[in-house]
Amino acid sequence: MILVNVDYISGKTLQTIALVKGSTIQSKNVGKDLLQGFKSLIGGELTAYNEMMNEARALATKRMVAEAEKLGADAIVNVRYASSSVMQGAAEVIAYGTAVIFKESA
Repeated sequence: MILVNVDYISGKTLQTIALVKGSTIQSKNVGKDLLQGFKSLIGGELTAYNEMMNEARALATKRMVAEAEKLGADAIVNVRYASSSVMQGAAEVIAYGTAVIFKESA
């Protein structure tokens, strides 16, 4: 599956299938949440949250790709990510894009 964040794939003619998306809500355990809270007082990278968001993006992407594969897509164009805080220490991540198939050039 080809994923791109533009609306074309060089050398390919595309036919749009549908919008596809994948999402997840992730949180860290209480212990790591407390440690990251202390870290925020002194500054620096919050590595546990960084790892959490990387895992969430990977899972959201996997779910988006699975949805596109069910539709028979060859690629997903205009891939975008969005996130929002659901509660303290938990975030939702959504990946979305347009599923396409490759058409034969005329």
